Amino acid sequence: MRRLIFFLIFFIGISFLKSYAQNGCSTIGQTPSTAFPVCGTDTFSQSTVPFCGGKKIPVPPCVNSGNSYNDINPFWYKFTCFKSGTLGFTITPTSNNDDYDWQIFDITNRNPDDVYTDGSLFISCNWSGLKGVTGTNSTAANISECGSFGSNNPPIFSKMPSLVQGRNYLLMISNFSQSQQGYKLEFSKGTASITDTASPAMTTAKAACDGTLIRIKLNKKMKCASLAANGSDFAINYPLSSVIKAVGNKCTTSFDMDSVTIYLNNPLPFGNYQITAKIGNDSNTLLDNCGTAMPVSSSVAVTIFPVTVTPMDSLTKPGCSPKQLQLVFKKPMRCNSVAANGSDFEVTGTGGNKLIKEARGYQCNADGVSDIILVTLNNPIQTEGSFAIVLKKGTDGNTIIDECGQETPPGASLPFTTVDTVNAIFNYTINYGCTSDTVRFTHDGRNKVTAWNWGFEDKTNYSQQQFVKIFTTLGKQKATLKVTNGVCIDSVSQNLLLDYDTLKSSFQIPPYLCPNDTLTIQNVSTGKNLSYLWNLNNGSINRSQSPENIKYAIPLDVSKKYDISLTVVNGIGCVNKSTESFTALRSCFIAVPTAFTPNNDGINDYLYPLNAYKADKLMFRIYNRFGQLLFETRDWTKKWDGKINGQLQPSGTYVWMLYYINRDTGKEASQKGTTVLIR
Repeated sequence: MRRLIFFLIFFIGISFLKSYAQNGCSTIGQTPSTAFPVCGTDTFSQSTVPFCGGKKIPVPPCVNSGNSYNDINPFWYKFTCFKSGTLGFTITPTSNNDDYDWQIFDITNRNPDDVYTDGSLFISCNWSGLKGVTGTNSTAANISECGSFGSNNPPIFSKMPSLVQGRNYLLMISNFSQSQQGYKLEFSKGTASITDTASPAMTTAKAACDGTLIRIKLNKKMKCASLAANGSDFAINYPLSSVIKAVGNKCTTSFDMDSVTIYLNNPLPFGNYQITAKIGNDSNTLLDNCGTAMPVSSSVAVTIFPVTVTPMDSLTKPGCSPKQLQLVFKKPMRCNSVAANGSDFEVTGTGGNKLIKEARGYQCNADGVSDIILVTLNNPIQTEGSFAIVLKKGTDGNTIIDECGQETPPGASLPFTTVDTVNAIFNYTINYGCTSDTVRFTHDGRNKVTAWNWGFEDKTNYSQQQFVKIFTTLGKQKATLKVTNGVCIDSVSQNLLLDYDTLKSSFQIPPYLCPNDTLTIQNVSTGKNLSYLWNLNNGSINRSQSPENIKYAIPLDVSKKYDISLTVVNGIGCVNKSTESFTALRSCFIAVPTAFTPNNDGINDYLYPLNAYKADKLMFRIYNRFGQLLFETRDWTKKWDGKINGQLQPSGTYVWMLYYINRDTGKEASQKGTTVLIR
């Protein structure tokens, strides 16, 4: 709620807020993509915090807190984990009256701006409304703290989050206060390492054609601020040439660089040279983001080649169903010399020429050159064949031109081959069984498939082109096949229905049979192509699906129990048997005893309506001689034991009333009488 209230004020239009909106985070470091690089050895000081920001940030642990979370006057910091462990840090405001919040994101292989839309990047946070020092420590209870209001604020420190080696992270520090005063950021006490210990070095160097410009690749990101603009950080072993200028790659929009371009006052003649690091007029060599200096002994070789035509050098091996071809050159090629309509190239081979849609330089640098040209076809090549990409003069009047202005002669070609696409659709046949099903799987192996990977829900795997698998679990089963011919890959899943038979013997009969009633059987067995065998326990065998109504003799005793069984056999010989029982009754005449003796001897201990098998909507009530209701039930099998609330009732006469509907006639019936309780 604290932040919701702030934003209501925020958009009213006071002068502070006007400045806030006008800035729009143009200061480097105030957006995720321009984040400060930091490491664990430095204390980073931010003297002022310009007004900007206000973008909403997803905070998954706080979705139900009722607050809005935004990057207010933010600064962003990026770092890499070089050793897994916990991250400890503190943010110490210049003014103890400032309320700073923070959140950490994992942006490995992601666009930094995804932090505004993807909550899965969340690692840890603290949005407490308290003022003063914040950060993480080992004694805090929670990895995340949400915002609150009033005096009910969460702790200002959060538990140290765990970092994973090799992953990249962003830390956002947000100034909720209206102050522009800064803070200090210090990393300490955690077990993770965010410090790169590799020594800074130059790895490769390439010279431009006239020998006055050399591009140097660095082994890791280094501080733009450590580069002397006059090039005094570098020396070259040629007495007639010296470095007069140095420019860091992307240093106009970032704090660090991965390459440097140096400029010479005189061109270098053809030959081999060494570029050596030295302490420049800024009193240092290049520094990495942890402040480690490049040794003055660090050097890199560079060769100045004679100006020659750059040939069609190599073609990246096409993958499956290629629609784009990637040409690689030894020298950078001028991007503006490539005809956008692809007319500088022709693709010939199996089945005739392939139409080209476009061509362009790949990631052309600030000088407008690239050593890769991408040629895009109208349609992908999905069949096996032999082809060649041939250079010719395009509609722009030339072929392609390298950075030195040399045009590659037409007619040069590079061969390449393609393979057929593959299809993982497979066949199967099912041999149904009683306790298991046997399935034969096959794949046709077309288009030179060389590997098969079958997978099933029971975690079993197979690598054959065809095989047999036994399933003991019936029902729907999923089978997946992945095939490859070494270049193309395809995967298919199919559901198998292993339910030839849900074989089950089952029937329904009433639980009792009154004299002269017939027994009705309802067969509810399931299965395919069934045959039936009934044992009716009356001396006869029946093979019909549902036997006709059957009469049983009136028992000589009070009742007699009969067991009836049904055996079913399906079309493939599987067998299942079930048994149900019913009781034949000597009498179904409803009567209430005239006396009962509740002495727990097992004989005549209860008062209830006897034989009420055909009484629907029954009501049975018992009263004492004063008209007091002692017992009531709608279930005739529930009996009165001669007690009220556990107290024995005296011997004597008791009145009862019985109401019901006769099931056979559908008519209402009522009885009233007395019963003597004898003790």
